[in-house]
Amino acid sequence: MLVVTALGGNALLQRGQPMTAEMQRENVRVACRQLVPVAEKHQLVLSHGNGPQVGLLALQSQAYTAVEPYPLDVLDAQTEGMIGYMIEQELGNLLPFETPFATLLTQIEVDPDDPAFKDPTKFVGPVYDKATADTLAAEKGWTFKQDGDAWRRVVPSPKPKRIFEIRTVRWLLEKGTVVICAGGGGIPTAYSADGTRTLLGVEAVIDKDWASELLARDLKADVFVVATDADGVYLDWGTPEQRRLGRTTPSELARYSFPAGSMGPKVEAACHFVDATGNRAAIGALKDIERIVEGDAGTQVVPE
Repeated sequence: MLVVTALGGNALLQRGQPMTAEMQRENVRVACRQLVPVAEKHQLVLSHGNGPQVGLLALQSQAYTAVEPYPLDVLDAQTEGMIGYMIEQELGNLLPFETPFATLLTQIEVDPDDPAFKDPTKFVGPVYDKATADTLAAEKGWTFKQDGDAWRRVVPSPKPKRIFEIRTVRWLLEKGTVVICAGGGGIPTAYSADGTRTLLGVEAVIDKDWASELLARDLKADVFVVATDADGVYLDWGTPEQRRLGRTTPSELARYSFPAGSMGPKVEAACHFVDATGNRAAIGALKDIERIVEGDAGTQVVPE
């Protein structure tokens, strides 16, 4: 089977952990041990989160005032390379030497007319007090929204339209390669509106789960797995009545609402993949990934 797996950010850096290279390396090492049984049996394509890593690069860039901070599309490219390198190396230490790997910088097209550009919602970067946020908004044209007691920059989160490197991914899979791509939702890009159709980077963040769903759909994956820190999708989460959904369908999931900042996009992406392809999607814990792929763990989303 062809398995596309979206690794949640917790697989790389858990909440509260120091953002050191050593800590990220150890988390990647643990994740790769769990992925090995899947890679041994199936074709494997991996995507991953990059939120903490982009945030760290943004802070480091801000500390060097001799140049303007690098834009988000460049930071996305940097983190795709860094995280892919770690995953390649740790998987390579566990799988046979002959197994080929490739990390692909992945440009994903977004629509400049996407409604998300009129209402930025995705928090990025450090927190500020109100006065500093107002100053930065005036100087750089950034948009800020309140995040608890502080203020943070927000950027659009448009839906992905097209993966430019999808032909390369297909070619690599034909050669038996484990492919790591679309990290952090990919690098958001759009064509210029001046008639030259010049491809440019965009100050935005594409949702990782939606980008991974498009990747899985384009590749006609047999299984699309969203690996997170929960062992499945729960109803009435955080209450004494909470219960995990085992086997379900898109129409059943559509009857419930899930938090927009966490499980909501995962459920929506999984349902969209199933409706579009007729194949199976699953949401569950990375530690259960082998059983999730086999259909024996997590929340399995199947056609009607």
